[in-house]
Amino acid sequence: MKEIREIVETQYKSDGFKSFNAVYRSGRKSRVRYWFYGILISMFLILLLPWTQNIRSRGYVTTLKQEQRPQELNSVIAGRIIKWYVKEGDHVNPGDTIVQLAEIKDNYLDPELLQRTQEQIVAKKSGIDFYYTKVAATDAQLNALEQAMNLKLKQLSMKIVSDSMDVVAATNDLKIAEAQFKRQQVMRDSGLASLVQLEQRNQYYQSAAAKKTSAEIKFMNTRTELFQVKQEYAEKMFKAQGEKASAQSEIASGQAELSKLTNQYANYKIRNGLYFLIAPQSGQVVKANKSGINEIMKEGEKIAEIVPDRIDYAVELYIRAVDLPLLSKGQQVRFLFDGFPAIVFSGWPQASYGTFSGKIVAVENSVSSNGKFRVLVGEDTTTKRWPNTLKMGAGAQGIALLKDVPIWYELWRNINGFPPEYYKANQNENGSEKK
Repeated sequence: MKEIREIVETQYKSDGFKSFNAVYRSGRKSRVRYWFYGILISMFLILLLPWTQNIRSRGYVTTLKQEQRPQELNSVIAGRIIKWYVKEGDHVNPGDTIVQLAEIKDNYLDPELLQRTQEQIVAKKSGIDFYYTKVAATDAQLNALEQAMNLKLKQLSMKIVSDSMDVVAATNDLKIAEAQFKRQQVMRDSGLASLVQLEQRNQYYQSAAAKKTSAEIKFMNTRTELFQVKQEYAEKMFKAQGEKASAQSEIASGQAELSKLTNQYANYKIRNGLYFLIAPQSGQVVKANKSGINEIMKEGEKIAEIVPDRIDYAVELYIRAVDLPLLSKGQQVRFLFDGFPAIVFSGWPQASYGTFSGKIVAVENSVSSNGKFRVLVGEDTTTKRWPNTLKMGAGAQGIALLKDVPIWYELWRNINGFPPEYYKANQNENGSEKK
């Protein structure tokens, strides 16, 4: 036996058996199970690692403020292009002239339109001043008529009093003359007075009656004259008041026409300033709609666009309706901008490289034309700043970060088709947001 063993060991140590042992590792103890157990333990530990749930969506670079988006430069009036002051790609500042227009409507072709309108305004003001003078003169005339009427009425009133006293005196004289005539007639019948004395008393009585009648007629004439004076002065005052009302009507009509002319003058003056299209803000001129001289522009037609050079960038994302409840204002979003290389670990945003951070600013409640909901995300200034070379309309891929869950839970959720956990941003006492 010992010899056989020595022979086997000799063969085993030969070159052919060495190669066999090296390939099939015969005679060595296997470590596969240790690797197997190690891999199982490593996978179990990996399943316990945290995983950040997220929602991915494509979007475009825009801005939060409307005035920072590309602005259309429109012509308020219709006109003909006579001169360009800039070309596409030029940078302009606020107040720079873009293009000059010429008038094409026959109502505004007169080069002296403003001066002629101003002359009409001056003439209309002169006419109004004339009627104001006429109103003042009529007021003075009415005042004079009223004073004259009061004086005349006072005189006639005193005359009426005097005539009434004459009537009373004549009446008393008539009564005395009548009484004396009756006594004289009795004495004549008794033979105590002569016929001559009776005739004298009769004459005195007739004279007293005539004086009374004359006094009454004079009194009535004075009263009639008083009425006539009142009527005469009333007619004169009514006529003057009619002239005053007519002058005031002319003043009102003139003021209306003056306001209309003033309005036209202001419109003409403003229209003259619209012949030069001015840049409302600083930026780059792009998309010139007209390309030459003497081209006709309609009212409100776009002539060019100005892209502002001072922009607070944001990203607009479009989210499916099923993912909308998972988003809220202030939620953090990571971005991959087109043209900027990045290395992304979906579940570990902290380990990603080349991504940029943002916060949801607004979530629109109305669905867009593409059937999704629009979400605006602004820059998170507390972290890495967005690139300065970003341009409006550039593409971006957004990753909205949700709750942190274990990897095993995320795998189980995806296998069963469950939605991600709902995300809600709360605020601490100092106002900072937390999950």
